[in-house]
Amino acid sequence: MSEGEPRLSVVVPVFNERATVAELLGRVEQAEPADKEILIIDDGSTDGTREILSGYQGRPGCRVLFQERNAGKGAAVRRGFAEARGRVVVVQDADLEYDPADYARLLAPIEAGLADAVFGSRFLGGPHRVLFFWHSLGNRWLTLLSNMFTDLNLTDMETGYKAVRRELLQKLRLRADRFGFEPEITAKLARARARIYEVPISYHGRTYEQGKKITWRDGLAAIYWIIRFRLAD
Repeated sequence: MSEGEPRLSVVVPVFNERATVAELLGRVEQAEPADKEILIIDDGSTDGTREILSGYQGRPGCRVLFQERNAGKGAAVRRGFAEARGRVVVVQDADLEYDPADYARLLAPIEAGLADAVFGSRFLGGPHRVLFFWHSLGNRWLTLLSNMFTDLNLTDMETGYKAVRRELLQKLRLRADRFGFEPEITAKLARARARIYEVPISYHGRTYEQGKKITWRDGLAAIYWIIRFRLAD
């Protein structure tokens, strides 16, 4: 690790999460490791989130980047990846579904020299809220389809917790702007022959009334992206 390089960069894409973003960022700040940077990318929020995030400008360990218009999660995380300085980079959604207390689990295989990327699986036995049978089935089916094209045996391709060594991550040519980011980064890590591990994580899913954004349309789009990233780059 070079001098001044944090152990972890946490990239937080945010779009209209006024109700949860302050609590989430508090949890991120308190989570181990202490040696980390937090990159917050507001993706054109219109509900007051931007005003909350303005208060984090100049805060030690935090950088806030504002997108002028909503371009999608993939576009937001790409900007965060380009700015990251940590040895390992992890994506953290701002909706409280994923727990920053799991960072140590995600980092361990990479820091032990065993992995280039670690996926946090919601289906390996960690505590999770019981919700949405069809949503869960859709996730598993998309993971199966992705595995067929990548020759991986993941249990949770669509997980929001993916930690990757920064040097490798910044070499990947990522293009998907919306939720196609998940199958894209999986396909391109597989193509790069990255050593991928999975670890169990906790998951606190929220309902659509609580602000969940992903829909069946994103599932159909994921099928398109899985096939596209297998056949062409």
